[in-house]
Amino acid sequence: MNDPDFDKRLGARVRTERKSRGWSLDALAERASVSRAMIHKVENGDSSPTANLLGKLSGAFGLSISTLMARAESGQGRLLRQSDQSVWVDPETGYRRRHVSPRSDLPLDLVEVTLPSDASVPMPASAYAFLRQLIWVLEGELVFVEGNTRHVLAAGDCLELGQPIHCEFINETGVDCRYVITALRTA
Repeated sequence: MNDPDFDKRLGARVRTERKSRGWSLDALAERASVSRAMIHKVENGDSSPTANLLGKLSGAFGLSISTLMARAESGQGRLLRQSDQSVWVDPETGYRRRHVSPRSDLPLDLVEVTLPSDASVPMPASAYAFLRQLIWVLEGELVFVEGNTRHVLAAGDCLELGQPIHCEFINETGVDCRYVITALRTA
């Protein structure tokens, strides 16, 4: 389960990002292709966003999900202990995301993901428009679909993502899949 305090900080960060751009709720809703009401709930901390919604919001802002979430976290130094790493769980799928890398000026983020058995998480192309990414599977099996291309990754496999396109993370097995996403910010 998500930390309600983090959900409130994340909502406040979404509001800050929106207002810093001079956007109304309607403008963000149009750019992200989500409802105004949902953005309002997220900004007020009344709803924990799904992974797909975070992808749409961060893409509209021109940020990675990792950057948006890191900006919602409290200050960190160069060392980020596991006990201090933020964990966020998609309320819809149980997708568990742990931000491993400390907040820094490096254009790199490390994120550990646990995708529950029989779960699927779609992500819009806008969430990847300004990133280069690698997916490294640590445990289990991950099906990664980019556009019309289907990749089946086993433990130890590493995939470089191609050009930004709608994609989906799928676990078709009966056991959790754990993988690391390395995201290099290019913008």
